[in-house]
Amino acid sequence: MSFFEQVLSAVFILIGMFFLTFAVLFFTLIIGKISYVAFILTSGVVVYIFFVLLVFHFFQTKKRKVIFISFGIIAILVSTVPAIKYEYTKRIEMVDAEVNIYVYKPFSDSREVATLEEASTLQLKDQLPRMDGATALYPLYSAFVQATYPENDYYPYDSAVMVNTTPDAYDNLIYGKVDMIFVAAPSEAQLTKAKQQGKELELTPIGREAFVFFVNQKNKVNGLTMEQIKDIYSGKVTNWKGVGGADDSIRAFQRPADSGSQTALENLMGDTSIMEAPSEDIATGMGGIINEVSQYKNFKNAIGYTFRFYSTEMVGNEKIKLLEIDGVAPTKETIRSGAYPIASEFYIVTAGSDNPNVEKMIEWILSEQGQKLLEKAGYVPIAK
Repeated sequence: MSFFEQVLSAVFILIGMFFLTFAVLFFTLIIGKISYVAFILTSGVVVYIFFVLLVFHFFQTKKRKVIFISFGIIAILVSTVPAIKYEYTKRIEMVDAEVNIYVYKPFSDSREVATLEEASTLQLKDQLPRMDGATALYPLYSAFVQATYPENDYYPYDSAVMVNTTPDAYDNLIYGKVDMIFVAAPSEAQLTKAKQQGKELELTPIGREAFVFFVNQKNKVNGLTMEQIKDIYSGKVTNWKGVGGADDSIRAFQRPADSGSQTALENLMGDTSIMEAPSEDIATGMGGIINEVSQYKNFKNAIGYTFRFYSTEMVGNEKIKLLEIDGVAPTKETIRSGAYPIASEFYIVTAGSDNPNVEKMIEWILSEQGQKLLEKAGYVPIAK
């Protein structure tokens, strides 16, 4: 084979390897295996160089073969590190992520929805207020609906009674898709968006809830002070040793912007800047990649936050533990008494609905009967 023919063969091999590698990469991104990109590229390059060297008769001695194979294997092994790390991370249990909301659907066969012992004093037949809210509060307003609405199939994602994330619920209210939402206080961005749409958000507190921090069950830290929380989430303290724990880095997870718990963290931090949230690359359709805030995974050095009811009643993960704050555990009693330092109201938020039953529903929820049902559902009434 002439030198020209060898070069031509190398070009054809390059073209073939390029299309093969591109196809494998595209498929890998489609299925979300971004961490395998380095392995695929490195393997493609090593295989291409191997065939080119064969074409040019480089492997005429055993020593050359051993050297190339050794370097090739080392390069491929190094490139597998992100993939191995990804597979290991995937095995770490995710917390505060998925909840089967259908067990809280009103008028379902589930017994998870709280009920009154007597008939509700409010019975709505028509002009039903369209509701939405945060996942953490769905069990509550589902109980309100079951007590006051006519029996029907209220599909959680497309009916008069929906459940979404806090940002989606605020959007649905601001853009007039619902009459009332059950959520934590709005973020500055949500207040600004409402103002831009000519809407004024009216907040009616209906109960109290604890904002809680949690860690891996094996973490020897059982509590933190408010100051230590601020030090961790500002990036001032980065090792558990600095707050009485083991000598290990702190993996401080955060929640997406405008979510109820992220807004609660921002309110807690006040003027103290919050460090950048841990993030990860997420593959989207057609091979696109976006960067999103990482969801909490229960690493032994992790810390996260949410609301008490969601973590204890809806998720109920035994591999995490809620931390005491300033020496006080987050319980119904400490929330009610005000002893737990990060307890705040949650709200019914409206934006000028003309549905006459919205005010009737709010009045009933604040009544003795409504507050009784709220407590039966596992939440803490607004009145101490």
